[in-house]
Amino acid sequence: MRLDATPLARLLLKRRYKRLMQTDAVAAQRRQLAKLLKTAANTRFGRNHNFAALKTVEDFQRAVPIRNYEEMWKTYWQPAFPTLDDITWPGRVPFFAVSSGTTSGASKFIPITKAMRRSNVNAAMNVLAIHAAAKPKSRFFAGPSFMLGGSTELVKEADGVWSGDLSAIAAMTLPRWAKAFAFPPNDIALLSNWDEKLRRTAEASLDRPIRILTGTPSWVLILLERVTALRAARGDKPAPYPQLELFIHGGINFAPYRERMAAFFTGQNTDFREVYPASEGFIAYADRGPGEGLRLNTDGGLFFEFIPVEELGSSNPTRHWAATVQPDVNYAVVLSTCSGLFSYLIGDTVRFVDVKTPRLLITGRTSWMLSAFGEHLIGEEIERAVLDGAKAIGNAVTDFSVGPVYPDATTPLGHHIYVVEFENLADDAARATFAMTLDATLQRINDDYRAHRGGGHGMADPRIELMPQGGFAGWMASRGRAGGQNKVPRVITDAALLQSLRDYARSSA
Repeated sequence: MRLDATPLARLLLKRRYKRLMQTDAVAAQRRQLAKLLKTAANTRFGRNHNFAALKTVEDFQRAVPIRNYEEMWKTYWQPAFPTLDDITWPGRVPFFAVSSGTTSGASKFIPITKAMRRSNVNAAMNVLAIHAAAKPKSRFFAGPSFMLGGSTELVKEADGVWSGDLSAIAAMTLPRWAKAFAFPPNDIALLSNWDEKLRRTAEASLDRPIRILTGTPSWVLILLERVTALRAARGDKPAPYPQLELFIHGGINFAPYRERMAAFFTGQNTDFREVYPASEGFIAYADRGPGEGLRLNTDGGLFFEFIPVEELGSSNPTRHWAATVQPDVNYAVVLSTCSGLFSYLIGDTVRFVDVKTPRLLITGRTSWMLSAFGEHLIGEEIERAVLDGAKAIGNAVTDFSVGPVYPDATTPLGHHIYVVEFENLADDAARATFAMTLDATLQRINDDYRAHRGGGHGMADPRIELMPQGGFAGWMASRGRAGGQNKVPRVITDAALLQSLRDYARSSA
């Protein structure tokens, strides 16, 4: 019988929580940058940018230009791949997280060092410390911790060098103490067929006292529905995991999923904690309630910069950091990390709701900006409008994507197409109300959108096309993107990809 490790863990986490709450964000970020520069000074990248001579944040920003993945890959990583020895971080990089873009098929290989794995584990422990402080009677280590990730099969690229899903790397490098609590077991976790993996995972978890569950909400919902059905079939209580105390979620906006997720755990007092992990590093985590922002991980081996979104593409954008960020500004996130990323544009956008103890909300992706006609919509605005539309018809949106349709000989005005999967079937009247509410919300919160929608010129009404239940999961699987590490693209500007989605929805109806 497994011992309950919670009492000892609670004592250690209490100390961690106290340190965390006393962290000075600005001092911590100065300290992190100095450590990164010192550690990487003798790498190729460090020598090229004279790290040894850089003393201040301002020195660093003058010396190191902002780069995206393609620039880092072509200049520093690709020539030596897969054996990156002392290129941007000392020693050999042992892992690469394979991250596929949501709107293209090109895979990215993001370096993951041992220092980054320690950083990720420390951030995860901070999340547990926050949970323990909020729920002092929780017994989170009295049962398994369930991580619903992608395939944990890693590809050997060279001696001592592996690539695969971030969840695979996490599973392979778990600290010894954590392996005793990990679920699912390797024989299931290694399965590459997502449907088989989901089926066997659901069956194997039925009689386990799952205490912590981690995953992307859209995929976790499918799991919970299967577990609930299995329980019902054998006459059990409907709650999928009656002892669940903590659900850790991230990757997509949780608001459309909150009510449906909470319904599975009615009466259980399950704590929902949002986190902001990325292949490039563990960026932030919730230390307060929904909507109050995620606390920036300022003391975890990462140095953050933030560029106003409207300055993206500028030859000399304003580079803010913890000491200079302002609230309610939409920023693009730039990272320097203990995996050898320096002034690296990761493609996410955020805005701060608190700058003293930096707390942020994720507003979307730089690729999520929808401005086919000058409407300048960001992901946060689109998701807010979709949520308003769903509330107006008393339904819930399981998933959606939106893209532009440009004017042609048969379509005099361009418009937006929303492909939407509702929890319950939506009739024509409900679909019309949803579209009207969504449109009204966007006109209210975005001046550019309102201007292009006004007077019957510029943009036609948004159109809604229905995806049948389970359709988005099927479409993702048809593209080889099934599993917890893959996200449905919210904004699709690639005409062929958008058409494939629309065709799939029609053929599945």
